[in-house]
Amino acid sequence: MKITHLLIFTLVVVLSSCFGYRELPVEYDYSYKGNFTKYKTYNLFDLPVVDGDSSMNNAVIERTIDWRMRVLGYKRTTKKPHLLISYRMFFDSLRFKGYSQPDIENWALHQTREKEIYQKEDFSFKDGTLVIQLYDRKQRKSIWQGYATNQYGSIRFDNDRNIRNAVVSILDKYRFVAEGFLEKKVLIDGQPVSNSALPVN
Repeated sequence: MKITHLLIFTLVVVLSSCFGYRELPVEYDYSYKGNFTKYKTYNLFDLPVVDGDSSMNNAVIERTIDWRMRVLGYKRTTKKPHLLISYRMFFDSLRFKGYSQPDIENWALHQTREKEIYQKEDFSFKDGTLVIQLYDRKQRKSIWQGYATNQYGSIRFDNDRNIRNAVVSILDKYRFVAEGFLEKKVLIDGQPVSNSALPVN
């Protein structure tokens, strides 16, 4: 792994410890048409509360998503973002259809032009499941989704620490930094230095 990637993931690990992070079991799947190394910006879906359903409205989830995406170098914008992010809290047990696929990082490195096969897989989750989806705005389709539950019991959506832990656990599986983020200049002693030149201790 390149030094620059180690730098980013070291930063993520250090910052994650600030949340008292404890990884939850996470499954994820993705679209083979996702341009995962080409995204730079994002925004959250702004969804109104309908008929008292607050499962897609939570300030703690949104703040944690913002934090995580910014750590990876993405900028939030309302003007034609590359990615749109939505989430949903499921308070009851859930049967979910996903896909069995290669690890996304390995696939991104070795993807070919050949048609990839989606192998469907059914998941059963206990009470308290969080789902986060990333949509490619131009393609108008979901390109990544992750879902977490607590194997020791349900995620407590009335507990901010539980919620943050669930979001970090899910987005820890999405490890693509924003395009160009590693080439940006930072200042050390007033001198511009490329991120890619920063040492890892």
